[in-house]
Amino acid sequence: MSVDFEALFRATVPLVGRTEGSDRETGELFRHLLSALVRFDHLVIFAYRGSDVPIDLYSTFDPDEKVIYVSLYQAGPYLLDPFYHTARAGRTGLFRMRELAPDRFFSSEYYRSYYMQTRLAEEVGFFIDIGDGVTVVLSLMRREKTGAFPAAEMALLKKADPLVAAMARQFWRGLSQRFEGSGEAEGRASGVELAPSGRMEAIWRDLNLTARETAIIDLVLQGHSSESIGLRLSISTGTVKVHRRNVYRKLGISSQTQLLSLYLKTFQ
Repeated sequence: MSVDFEALFRATVPLVGRTEGSDRETGELFRHLLSALVRFDHLVIFAYRGSDVPIDLYSTFDPDEKVIYVSLYQAGPYLLDPFYHTARAGRTGLFRMRELAPDRFFSSEYYRSYYMQTRLAEEVGFFIDIGDGVTVVLSLMRREKTGAFPAAEMALLKKADPLVAAMARQFWRGLSQRFEGSGEAEGRASGVELAPSGRMEAIWRDLNLTARETAIIDLVLQGHSSESIGLRLSISTGTVKVHRRNVYRKLGISSQTQLLSLYLKTFQ
C-alpha cells in the first residue's frame, strides 16, 4: 500500500491548535492518520497501569466483536496477553505480537480458547509511556483474509512512532486518575470486590499453591514452555515439571485445558 498523502494531510488538520477532546474523538484522529499510512481492519486503544483492569479508550469494533475483543478481555484474559505483560514491563515502541509472545503462546490453551476467536492474521502495537505508571497501547489488527503487515509497512509505522507517541502523551494526560475508581483500587478500599488479578491470587492461595507454584502456573497459562519458565525463574526444566505435576495434583486436573478452564471460571 502506498501512502495516501491527501488523506494524511487531511488527518493532520484537526491536530492544529487541539488541546483536548473525548476519547472517541482522539481515537478517530489516530484512525484517520494511521489508515493513510497502512491498511488495517481494526484499531483498539487500551490504557494499562500495573495489574489494574485496562481502560478501553477507543475501538472500531461492532457490538458483537466488542464483546470478544474488549468486554471478555477486560474480564480476565488480559492477564495472559503478551501486550499486557509488555506494557507492565514498561517497554515502549512498535512491536508485532509474535515478537512479544512466549515460545509456546501460539499452541497454548489461551490462544486456542480465546485468542483464536479474534480470527486475526496479525496484531501490532504502539506502546507509549504517558507517565504516572500508565502505558497506552494502540493496536492495529489485520484479519486472516487481509494477511500480516508487510515489512515495508512495519518500517513506515516505525517512522511514525515518535508522532504517535507525542500525540498520545498530549491528548491522554492525567489518565492515571481514571484508574483510581477501577476494580482493583476499589477492591483495596472496600475489601469486598477484587480485580481479576486479585481474585486469581486469592484462589491460588486458597488452593494451597506456594508462591513458586503460582509463578509457574501463571507462566504456563501465558504460553511459556517448561524450558522458558526455567530460564525466567532460574531453575531447571526438571524442577519446573515437578512443580507442574504437584500443582495438577493439588487442583485435581491432568491437562492445561482443564487448568485454563479453572482459570476462566474465576471471572464468570
